[in-house]
Amino acid sequence: MYSFHWVPADGQRHASLDSRPGGGYPAGMPVSTLCERNLPADNSDLGWLWSTCGDCNAEAHRIAGTRPDTNVFQSTSPGRGR
Repeated sequence: MYSFHWVPADGQRHASLDSRPGGGYPAGMPVSTLCERNLPADNSDLGWLWSTCGDCNAEAHRIAGTRPDTNVFQSTSPGRGR
């Protein structure tokens, strides 16, 4: 669909243009990210719950030709955060 893939690394979800092996990036595999860092992938279940890197998100939206949703990090559940 798009040329980038999401990968948890260094406490955030990052995006990368690196080729992704079947089943995803294995834990510890070095990945070049859209925020111009080289990080080891963290293929843990918890990693997918981390927040998204803002720089990777902006670049992923640029590549996709869409605008980032400025509300993406705000809770939409009633009663939460009050």
